[in-house]
Order: sequence, then structure tokens, then C-alpha cells
Amino acid sequence: MSTQPAASTTTRAPEHAPDGAPAPEPASDAAPVTTPEAEPVPEPEAASAQAAGTEPLDEALDEVLAEAAPQPAAEDDRPVHVTIVLPCYNEQDHVLDEVERITKAMDASGMAYELLAVDDCSTDQTLARLREAAPRFPSMKVVAFRHNSGSGTVRRIGTQQARGQIVVWTDADMTYPNERIPELVAMLDQDPSIDQVVGARTSEEGTHKLLRVPAKWFIRKVAERLTNTKIPDLNSGLRAFRREVSLPYLRLLPPGFSCVTTITIAFLSNQHHVAYVPIEYAKRAGTSKFHFVKDAYRYILQVLRMVMYFNPLKVLMPLALWLIVIGLAKGVFDMVWHFGYFASNTILIFVTGLIIGSMALLADLIVRSRGDG
Repeated sequence: MSTQPAASTTTRAPEHAPDGAPAPEPASDAAPVTTPEAEPVPEPEAASAQAAGTEPLDEALDEVLAEAAPQPAAEDDRPVHVTIVLPCYNEQDHVLDEVERITKAMDASGMAYELLAVDDCSTDQTLARLREAAPRFPSMKVVAFRHNSGSGTVRRIGTQQARGQIVVWTDADMTYPNERIPELVAMLDQDPSIDQVVGARTSEEGTHKLLRVPAKWFIRKVAERLTNTKIPDLNSGLRAFRREVSLPYLRLLPPGFSCVTTITIAFLSNQHHVAYVPIEYAKRAGTSKFHFVKDAYRYILQVLRMVMYFNPLKVLMPLALWLIVIGLAKGVFDMVWHFGYFASNTILIFVTGLIIGSMALLADLIVRSRGDG
């Protein structure tokens, strides 16, 4: 009979106690009161044991709740200012030297960074060596592709996955002075008006040098003409840019080498300031993946495609105006030489100019109404 009042005093408010009687103290061996959110509903046996004040059950529940509690943030969740995207394809003999050179320079700079070493389905031991060395480089994250996709795809996906505000593109073939990456990043940090910094090579050390130099000069001059900008190096593989600015243009990147040309023209065509820093260009380590005829053809097409995408009048209207002028001049000649007669080719040239001019105006209208630039 004495246990019933004790139970009621633990559940009722103190004001319901008899007048003048002190409020009863809670029993020290009573089972802890928990809410449904703190622990699951106990089973019949567990409930009886808990009512009896069984301590092993409380300890077991504490262990379960401790395991279910949120864990501290992992090291990868720390703020990152710079993300370096490093495409790797059959670079087993020197990839670790490149990683060490990059990490050494970045560690000395004091910048918070991450290095995304992306293996593009190499056929040698590149991936194995990267994974083996990963514990030595805490800031490096190794990403493996299941099939070869090209350096452009690697750079696009790496930029999309980047956690840093600034993204750096470079190569793993020991050609670019990657120890100067902090210098490029510092330029972006110091001058908010600059959206991209490109390492402009002062020499050409690639394969097919006799053919590449004039071909690249011609493509660069075409790009300068179409963008109205001086471009010291159109397709340098070493560059740093603001990730937020680049996001609208990542879907335009082709899978191959011309992705660097694309990102340059995309920035220039949309009035994003691009700065250039002279750099030395070393001889490539390993075997080159560049194919002169195929890649040069892609470069030219990519330049025209990008300018057409952002400013189609630059490509189409000059051709249209020339054809119209030639058609009119030939029409005057026909009228003088053969009075009252127009040659069929005169009409064809003139009409072709009108058609191309109409296409240029229509393309420009589409570009201006697109709203993604």
C-alpha cells in the first residue's frame, strides 16, 4: 500500500500535495524518463527490466545512441579555396613527380586546396601508383574513369565537382611550370576584375613543331580577329579561373584537347577579362597524345563553333556582305556589257549573299534571346 502514493507523487504536480507537506523528492533509483524521439519504444521484457531499474539496458541504449549521433566533419569537408584538376592518362613514370611538385608549391603558399588526380582509364600503372601514393598526399583525391573520355571531359567533370572558388587546369606531363600555380591564383585573389589567368608559353616544344607553329599561329589569328582581342596563347594547358564564372560554359567543352581553346574563347566572347603570364614550356615526358591533322582540324572547327555560338555575325555577315557586293558589281558589269541581261551566276551570287545574311541575323537573334551568356 505504501508504493502507490510514491508512484502518484512522482507523476503529479507539487501543488496537489497535502497542505503543509513538503514536496516528495524523486526516487534516485527510478528509471530515466525518455521521450519517443530519444529512444525506441521498449519491448515488453525490456520495459519490465527498465521499470525495475536495470542498468545494463541503459548502458546499451547509450552505446546505440552514441553510434547514431552525427560524427565530426571529415577532413574533406574543410573549406577549399583552390581546386587543381590534373588529367592523367598513361603517365606512370612521372605522375608522382608532378603531384609532388604541385603539392609542395601549394603547401608552401599556405592556400587551402585540393588536388583532383583523375585517371582517364590508363592502360599502364598510373592509377595504381596514384592510389598507392594517396596516403602521402592528404590533399589529393584520386578519381578513376571506367573508360577513356578525353582531357576535355576530365576537366569538365573535375570543374563541376570542384569545391574551390578557383579552379586550376594543368597537365601531368612535366611540360608546364606547375610550381607557379600559386602565382596565377594570387593574381585572381588580388584583382577581382580578372576572371582567368593563362600561362602563355614563350616557346614551342611539342611534336610536329614545323607544322604546329604555323597552324597554331593561323588559328590564333582567326580567334583574335573574331574576338577582337590579343591572344598570346590560345590553347595553353595551364590556367586558373573563377569556377562560378565558368559554370555556364562547361557544357560547351569538347572531349578533346580543344577544351582549353573553348574556355578561352567563351570568356573573351562574354567580356570576361583574361590575363596572360609568360611561362616556360618544357619538353614533354612520355608519349604525346596529340595528332596533328585531326586535332588541328578540331581546333579550327571549335574556334568557329564558339564564335558562332556567342557572336554569329562575326562569322556569317562578312561573307554575306562580300557576296552581295560581288553580285551587285557583276550585275552592273552585265548591264553594261550585255544590256538588259543578267547572267545566272550573278543572280546566284547575289541571292546566296542575301540568304547567308538572313541566316546571320536570325542566328544573332537566337543568341540574344537565349539568355545564358
